Amino acid sequence: MMALLAAIAAYLIGGIPFGYLLVRLKTGRDVRSSGSGNIGATNVLRTEGRGLGLTTLLLDVVKGWVAVWLAAWLTGGDTVAMSLAALAVLLGHAFPVFLKFQGGKAVASFAGAFLYLTPLPLAATAIFFAATVALTRYISMGSILGALSFPLAVYLIDHPPAEVLAVSLVSGLFIVWRHKSNILRLRNGNENVFRFGGAR
Repeated sequence: MMALLAAIAAYLIGGIPFGYLLVRLKTGRDVRSSGSGNIGATNVLRTEGRGLGLTTLLLDVVKGWVAVWLAAWLTGGDTVAMSLAALAVLLGHAFPVFLKFQGGKAVASFAGAFLYLTPLPLAATAIFFAATVALTRYISMGSILGALSFPLAVYLIDHPPAEVLAVSLVSGLFIVWRHKSNILRLRNGNENVFRFGGAR
């Protein structure tokens, strides 16, 4: 029962659309009408600048971490409950009830959730992500390759319980699926190149 409660709470926490709220509060605009139409940190950075972009990133990471921490607190550290919460917070971010189920790609929330659940594999994946973005200039490429490599990092570094390995695999594939439009743009050669400066 507590595991189910934790998963529901994780979904609702994941559904808090920080990117949308920050842009709306500062500018009055709907971030979904700009750039890629996404509520996540990359689109906020690209359309509104570093300040709001980095704040969105931080808050989306925090909500992922809090969701899994809450599951651990409610269940005494049950790994099944924490694994379900990790997946639920991603679903909440991607399909938020507060925005008619139109959300982001959940990469930052993924990072926050697994920062709590599997910190060392996440750190290894973050290094791989950063190197990929530095070499290719595509955040989407870093996210996709990082998500694909993450379950292997979890297995090799943590040798975790089956439920943790399973949720790392499902979550990684979910992130890749959420980037299907980016994959198409990468194939067509018209994906957005990352520039840290964002909007002026």
